[in-house]
Order: sequence, then structure tokens, then C-alpha cells
Amino acid sequence: MTNRRSFLKQTAGIAGTMSLASFIDPLFAGEMEKQVDKISGLSPAEAASNEDFWSWVRENYTISANLINLNNGGVSPQPKVVQDAHIKYYQMCNEIPSYYMWGILDQGRESLRMKLADLAGCSTEEIAINRNSTEGLNNIIFGLNLKAGDEVILSMYDYPNMINAWKQREKRDGIKIVWLDLKLPNEDDEAMVSLYKNAITEKTKIVHITHIINWTGQIMPVKKIAKMAHEKGCEVIVDGAHTFAHLEYKIPDLDCDYYATSLHKWLCAPFGSGMMYIRKEKIKNVWALLSNDKPDGDDIKKFESLGTRSFPSEMAIGNAVDFHNLIGSKRKEERLRYLKNYWAEKAIKNPKVKLNTSLKPEYSGALANFSIDGWKAGDINTALFDKYKIHAVGIVREAIDGVRITPSTYTSLKELDRLVLAINEISKTDPPVKK
Repeated sequence: MTNRRSFLKQTAGIAGTMSLASFIDPLFAGEMEKQVDKISGLSPAEAASNEDFWSWVRENYTISANLINLNNGGVSPQPKVVQDAHIKYYQMCNEIPSYYMWGILDQGRESLRMKLADLAGCSTEEIAINRNSTEGLNNIIFGLNLKAGDEVILSMYDYPNMINAWKQREKRDGIKIVWLDLKLPNEDDEAMVSLYKNAITEKTKIVHITHIINWTGQIMPVKKIAKMAHEKGCEVIVDGAHTFAHLEYKIPDLDCDYYATSLHKWLCAPFGSGMMYIRKEKIKNVWALLSNDKPDGDDIKKFESLGTRSFPSEMAIGNAVDFHNLIGSKRKEERLRYLKNYWAEKAIKNPKVKLNTSLKPEYSGALANFSIDGWKAGDINTALFDKYKIHAVGIVREAIDGVRITPSTYTSLKELDRLVLAINEISKTDPPVKK
């Protein structure tokens, strides 16, 4: 991707005879070529601090000029090129819906599947396109053949929607959930692997792991846990909601059997877009959650029987992949970690501030969680927004009582400077007294 022509050639053919070129402004394409050329000779770590390039990335988002969004971990905004594609597809569909949705745009699903499979590093026969991590993981959780007495290992820091799905299976089918209490932050892989290992019994069938704990940003040693679990005869489900297009890896690298992610998070695809992965030989073992003529077949597409879906948003995922590839997976990961370290290293110089996230690169990316002595998470979060117009999220989960900060590639250093200023000023005041 060192020049515009090669980039457009790689990304052509989104839907039938349509190509990305028709959705990219010529001025954008020319500027894109210029900006990528500027950093082509830099390592990802060097490019992470090239503010000229990241300022250009920022210009390609339609973000608020007055509020600072540091909750990109919840859902990310889309770059303008993705928004434009989505709008054009939407307008097209409204001319003759049944023709353009099923006759034109639906023909692009296999091309999109190839793009996603390439980014994920797996076969197109292992990828299903859906709406989010919850949908993908629920397909797996409710589709697996488990019986009363079978055990599933979960952490108390796993995502609520997944926990509730397993609780439903426990209540309805009599499976047993084995709970783990993680000590976070954690920088000891072997201790983490041992925690999961010691919980496995002869009845354990599934080990469920969240790749990045959304509450704190902790990166889990998924591959090591999965290897151990497989040696013990267990299958492994990975919740990749916060790692896909955030960290540079391929899904097979994790050595998991099942996986799902939300593409509207770090890939910056349209809201309500997701992807599920099942290892090819395992597909036949998972029943389709929604109706299908072969619910126990070995075709991954049995999980895509959703009826009428948002074809425009689905097809615009391709533009999000293109924009992500333009930045580069490793370059993006390094920038996100650089931004986290930029504010966190300054904030913890304040003795009243505690970081609930490791600063070691193997244990965190963009997400981090902090606390202030004497303050509750909700009160800190309210103060950040009311006085400084910083949008973050207060987290109260098990032993964690802090605020999660999640910058994105468009976040500026000035915005993070305001965050540090806010943290320091808040720490000098007394928390509000509850009546």
C-alpha cells in the first residue's frame, strides 16, 4: 500500500461490479497516498508518535469539536469513508429495496467474507458475518451439545451478556458453571494458566476466556490457557470483542475452537456489525440458533439465517477493513498503546491515583482503568464530564472501582493532556457527599 493505485486495486470489488473507488473522494485518495508514503519507512513503534500522520487520521473522522470521547471501547465512531459508503448503499437500497438488497448488495457478502478471513488469518469457511460479539457467542453457547453435569469455566470478569447466556444454560440444562476470581492487573502468565488448570475436572467441557477484559484492559494469555485446556480435553471459546483490529494477531494464533468479535469496536465498522469464527471441523457440533434447513450441518453460513438484515451496514464493513489496512494492524496497535501510556504514565505520578491496568505491552493495549483515593468511579466519571467535557465510563465490577479510559487512533495528545489535568484537579478536591 505504498501508492494509491495499488491500494485501490487491492480493495476493488466490494459488491458485484461496484468498487471502492466509487466511494472514495479523489482528493482523499491522493492525500491518502501522500500520508502513507510519509511513514512507509518508519517502524510501527516509530510511526506511533508521528503526530502529522495521526492528525491526518483524525481529520477523517466526524467527531465532536467540543466533547472529548474517551469511551471508544464501548463503540467506535466510523471514519468518513465508511459513513459515506454506508449512506450510499442505504440510498441505493431505497430506490428498489428487494432488488438492490438481495440482487446487488447481497452478492458482495462472499467478497466481504474473503476480506474478513484474510484479516483474521483463517478460511472463509470458518467465518460468519453477524451483528456483534453477543450474537456470535450466544450462537456458540446455546448451540453446543452440553448435558446436565457438564462443567464450564468462567471468570467473574467475563462480559455480562456471555455470563447470562451460560447462566441460562445452567438454569435450563443443568450444566455447572465453575467461577474464577482473577486478580487484576496480572502480569504472571503461569499463575493465570494455573488458575484455569486447577479449575478443570474430568467433567469440564468448555473453557471460556475473554481476550481483553473490558473492565480494565487486561490482556489474557489466551494461547497458553488454550493449549493447557486442549491438553486436558476441553474446548475453548474466546470473546475477542476488544482485540480484533486492536491487537495484531490472527485468530488461529489463539488456538481456540470458537471465537466472536464486534466489528463496530476497533475495526470502526458500522454499528451493529460483527463476526463469528468456528474451527472448520467443529461447525457440525454447533446447532444453528436461528432456523436453518441444516441446523447441524458443517456450513458456517447456517449461522447467517437472520432474515432481512441491514445490507448497507454489512457491505460498508469492507470499507472499514480497507481503512484499517491503510493504517496497518501493527502500526495501529502501537499507536493505541502509545496513547494509553501517554496519559497513564503522567497520571500515576500523582500519589492519589492508582492504575488498575498493567503498563507492560504484553498485558494492555488502548484500554486502561484508574482510581482516585477516596473517590467512587461514578463520581469521578461525573466530574470528568461536568467540568471537563470528557466522556468516559465508570466501572464497578468485583474488586474494580474506577474509570475506564479508551482513546482511539483519532484521539489527540491535547485531549489526553486535558484528561491528566482533570485527574490531577479532581484528586485535589473532596468527593461529593451523598445525602
